[in-house]
Amino acid sequence: MKGPCKSSAKNEDQQGEVAATACTHSLGEPVTAALYLESCQALSVVPASCLLRQGSASELNLRHRGLGPQGARALAPMLTSNVYIKRLDLRDNGLCVAGAEALADVLCKNSIISDVDLSENQIGAAGLQALCAALAVNPAVQKMQLGGNRLEEKAAQHLAALLLRHTSLQSLDLSYNQLNDLAGETLGPALAENTGLTELNLSWNHLRGPGAIALAKGLEANIFLKVLDISHNGFGDSGASSIGEALKANNVLEELNMRNNRISMTGALRLGLGLQVNQTLRILIISKNPIRIEGYVSLLKSIRNNRSSALELLDLSEVQVNRECDDLTNSVTAILPGLCIKNNTSRRKDWPPASTPSQPAPAPTDSGLVSSMPL
Repeated sequence: MKGPCKSSAKNEDQQGEVAATACTHSLGEPVTAALYLESCQALSVVPASCLLRQGSASELNLRHRGLGPQGARALAPMLTSNVYIKRLDLRDNGLCVAGAEALADVLCKNSIISDVDLSENQIGAAGLQALCAALAVNPAVQKMQLGGNRLEEKAAQHLAALLLRHTSLQSLDLSYNQLNDLAGETLGPALAENTGLTELNLSWNHLRGPGAIALAKGLEANIFLKVLDISHNGFGDSGASSIGEALKANNVLEELNMRNNRISMTGALRLGLGLQVNQTLRILIISKNPIRIEGYVSLLKSIRNNRSSALELLDLSEVQVNRECDDLTNSVTAILPGLCIKNNTSRRKDWPPASTPSQPAPAPTDSGLVSSMPL
């Protein structure tokens, strides 16, 4: 027995020992700190002073502390027994495979932690495998961030198994990894069958070709996902076409980010076919794609033809526009007054002035974006 009740536990009879145990539990904060200090001493780890002041706070933020695998092992006993911490942030600590395995052991036993950030820790496929096995038996975790962990094709197999088995996980961040087209072919069918995720971030990966198409088909069949970020991949026109097909059938997705995906005018046209009928998408970001003026026009015409569109934000910034685009934007927002369209506001010199001589034209904004939502 350790902590303030140690002496009473030694001097009292069995009844006193029971009382001392109750006292120890009521003083969980110093006992937790003692566990951590003992673990640090045993592993020759310098304790994190902020953790000793953690008390009963619901969030433990130890990002950028250089904990390493040994630091994760030192944390494990405290985290396993802690009943206060719900959000655990260990971003950028060089945990590697061994550290991920230590935390996986924690998640097998702790039923309080629901939000975990292990981004930028180089856990690799082996570390991910341990974490996925832990999550499969722990329904408490609802949000997991695994960005920047060098996850590749092999890791996708563990992720797919997780999506098929874990129905309590609601938010998964896999951004800034190396998930390629083969990984997409693995994840797509699992996404189709998943019944828990509402948010999925796959931005800054290498999803293209057949992998992008497979992922889009998974989206088409999914009936739970509301937010999907696939920005900064290589979906291209074939992927955009498949997303367009998915939007025809999907009646759940609300936010879609397709920024910087090598989508041309052809891809924009096919994506628009889905926008003509979709009634749930509220936010679409397709900026920084080479869709050109023709793609811009085709997207807006598709949206204009859908009087049941739920779109509130259409981000077409960094797409070159002309006067025709500007006029079309105005006509679309007249039909859908709740829609905000972001585009380039710089006026071409060859455009005729939009104001009368008695009313000077307003200067363009500094931001380079304009809301077309009526005042």
